[in-house]
Amino acid sequence: MRPFLHGGGCADACCLRVQNLSVTIGGSQILSDVNLHVHCGQMVAVIGPNGAGKSTFLKAVLGQQDYDGVIVFSAPGQRGRKAKIGYVPQSPAFDPGDPVSVADLFLCCRSKRPAFFGASKKQREWILSCLDRVHGCDLIDKRIGTLSGGELQRVLLALALEPLPNILILDEPLSGVDMEGQTGLMDMLDEIRKEYDLSILMTTHDFSLLPRYADQVVLINHKMVCLGTPEEVLSSDAFRQVFHMQGGGAK
Repeated sequence: MRPFLHGGGCADACCLRVQNLSVTIGGSQILSDVNLHVHCGQMVAVIGPNGAGKSTFLKAVLGQQDYDGVIVFSAPGQRGRKAKIGYVPQSPAFDPGDPVSVADLFLCCRSKRPAFFGASKKQREWILSCLDRVHGCDLIDKRIGTLSGGELQRVLLALALEPLPNILILDEPLSGVDMEGQTGLMDMLDEIRKEYDLSILMTTHDFSLLPRYADQVVLINHKMVCLGTPEEVLSSDAFRQVFHMQGGGAK
């Protein structure tokens, strides 16, 4: 586990604490007894089979899903104020023929100025400053529908980082991204969390990169099955039983 960025542990300044979380939808219990403490500056991966409740867990954390239990956010130097959350949903599909550019998307999401007026010089400089955080300045005039999976993730990340959050929540950010792009994306996420001292909570089906980047891995299968370092979880009996795999590879 990497050292905490706030020295000596985060004490009461943790970004996210989940206690005894359960979710019931339509009379069916989707999640039960989930407990998690995401420390400041950590990257935590949530894994599990399809339908295990990973996205439901994120929705509960985001306040988009009713739940029982306790979810507490806090941030260093912000006692009494809510922590800021950045969120990137699973990659939406865009029509390749859609004329909307990356700059247009920023105007639609973060500005009151109608996108069809185009970006002013000041707005364009602001958009470039946002894209620079994800090394994506060259994407500003590209049409959204023509972006690769990795490029689209960079744009969505740039939007989620404005304004800068205390915790960044990502739902399957590696989906639809090739292996080279996955490594580049994870390098960038690692750089972002260190530079801006924020925590990252993400779901993923890709396990091979977790030992290199993640501090904690949470295995969920309608309940919290296992929690620990990537090495501990990926080599556990629980992981083998859920995925019929060992260490991230098939048996």
